[in-house]
Amino acid sequence: MIHRLLIGVGGLILSSALAFAKGPAVQAPIWTGNPDMAAFEKIENDHLAGAQKDLDQLVAVKGSRTIQNTLAIYDDAIMHFDSAGYLAGMLEHVGTTKEFRDKAADITRKVSAAITAMALNQDVYKALSAIDLQKADPVTKHYVERQLLQFRLAGVDKDEATRNKIKQLNDKLTELQSKFGENIAEDTKKVQADPSELEGLPQDYIDRHKPDASGKVTITTDYPDFTPVEKFAKSDSLRRRLAQAFLSRAYPANQAVLMDMIRTRNEIANTLGYSSWADYNAADKMIGNGKKIGSFIAEVSEAANPIAQREFEMLLTEKRKTNPDAKGMETYESSYYSELVRRSQFNFDSTSVRPYLPYAQVKDGILGTAQKLFKLQFKQEPKAPAWDPLIETYDVYDGGKMIGRFYLDMHPRPGKFTHAEMIPVRDGIKGKQLPEATLVCNFPVPTKDDAGLMEFGDVETFFHEFGHLMHWILAGQQPWAGVSGMNMEADFVEAPSQMLENWMHSAPVLSGFARHYKTGEPIPAELVSKLNKAQAFGRALWVSSQDSYTAISYDIYSRDPQSVDLDKVTTDDTEKYTPFKVLPDTHMYASFGHLAGYSSAYYTYLWDKVIAQDFFGQFDQANPLLGDAPMKYRRTVLEPGGSVSANDLVKNFLGREQNTKAFQDWMGEEFKEMKAGD
Repeated sequence: MIHRLLIGVGGLILSSALAFAKGPAVQAPIWTGNPDMAAFEKIENDHLAGAQKDLDQLVAVKGSRTIQNTLAIYDDAIMHFDSAGYLAGMLEHVGTTKEFRDKAADITRKVSAAITAMALNQDVYKALSAIDLQKADPVTKHYVERQLLQFRLAGVDKDEATRNKIKQLNDKLTELQSKFGENIAEDTKKVQADPSELEGLPQDYIDRHKPDASGKVTITTDYPDFTPVEKFAKSDSLRRRLAQAFLSRAYPANQAVLMDMIRTRNEIANTLGYSSWADYNAADKMIGNGKKIGSFIAEVSEAANPIAQREFEMLLTEKRKTNPDAKGMETYESSYYSELVRRSQFNFDSTSVRPYLPYAQVKDGILGTAQKLFKLQFKQEPKAPAWDPLIETYDVYDGGKMIGRFYLDMHPRPGKFTHAEMIPVRDGIKGKQLPEATLVCNFPVPTKDDAGLMEFGDVETFFHEFGHLMHWILAGQQPWAGVSGMNMEADFVEAPSQMLENWMHSAPVLSGFARHYKTGEPIPAELVSKLNKAQAFGRALWVSSQDSYTAISYDIYSRDPQSVDLDKVTTDDTEKYTPFKVLPDTHMYASFGHLAGYSSAYYTYLWDKVIAQDFFGQFDQANPLLGDAPMKYRRTVLEPGGSVSANDLVKNFLGREQNTKAFQDWMGEEFKEMKAGD
């Protein structure tokens, strides 16, 4: 996941003036002191004042409009707005105190209001429209054309009363989005369990969960607690209770917040002449319009359903070994029975891999893989100040030249964002400012007595988010802030991240860092082979589940809000697109954070999975670190950022338009393996 808009940092002083004044060669770390609310607010206000000064200067220009006297000034304003938004948004997600998180949420709304005002400013729009682009380079032309589209989609060409209405609605929407995320982050639930209910869980998990004075074990809905229970605990009662708690986070508070968001977005879309938010939201994306989302959902369902049904029957057969009368399965049971199928059908136990995946080794392995793949060097800043003692800071070098910086915030904290994401910190602008970003995850904390062993899925998540990070850094060498990084069609940004997940299945990559945390022995080749065959199982069920989430996000935003019943939509779409039943008395939409951010565009994950698998097919399948493909991919897909259309990025790398063949092959791989072994 990428948190792209209105993002910021975690409560320390930003040396922004130094960064802007001295340029990227000596760019100071973003953190220069201890938490200080007044200093944080001053930084934000300075950025907003700087942006307004740029816009005033732009509007005041007399005579003909040029790239230098109009676009360059406009782009400076964009850089200020982005810096302010990143700072406030990230602090809202990773700030170490509620005071900072609340203040950041307030400032996020302030920044959003300023950006909305600019997007509705007809003088700015007219100035950009008047630029003579006849002799401009292709990047600059693309930038201006896309910005003008964004202005029109914002409603800049409407009358004053309509523009005022749109501004009020957007301000309200920003507030609702902040509240939705805040409610999720602050509602960590707990379940009490008997020690006997931990049977089946890895020993290191049991060791971390000692009984209290009452003899009970406390398990939270944080991912390091939740995921192993759902996958390994033999106690159906425990898995069910924990799933009910997990799938009811932020309920009922977010039910009302989400409905208000749906109504507000629908009103924005209708005011701008669109029949629904889904149609409006798709207008500047690769997919083009909302109806194509519905068609894509149906297309994916048709492709996945036959394979998913075969996988489901295998799950049901496994369940009937202990429950002969079982006729169905609820959503929470999928993870547990998938693990049992992998053991019985593929002779693979997921716990057998965990000893080879201690957090510190995984981190070093992923960083090392990225360095080899993209021909980069990462150097840690060991004493760099940060918003929490566990944060790590790295500088990125290309051929001895520093090209960016990133921060790793990898472990749970109270009030911190509970999922995984890459958060931009600074736009990269060639010759002016280096790109910076933060990786936010929630993996087990390694200690002296606990190596922090990771689940295979956690490592995939790490690779995924690092794919976002590399995209941001490598795309941060553009001439304009407005096309830097992932300032592009939003339904392309998950392709590079999902593509990098494939490296976790490469034996040469795994053998480079997966070593037993006690003996140091490398992961056996036979185990890697079993792992890959077993992990191929369940892909179609995963696609079906993603399709159901996509349908939920589309259905609540593509119809009249008066007809939206959130619980009914969730149940209907889950049971239409997957073979599972919804766990009663749960309300997953209340903690489905993407309904606030991606809104109707959750299809992005499946849309980009198709592209990602097509991309990966161009690499050496025996060792994807070798050959010409890695650097071609870096040069033609990652480095251009938003300087060209996403459709052109795809064609430039593939030499053709994308197709679904690689995706279909990937989805049905386990049955090909089984057939080949018969």
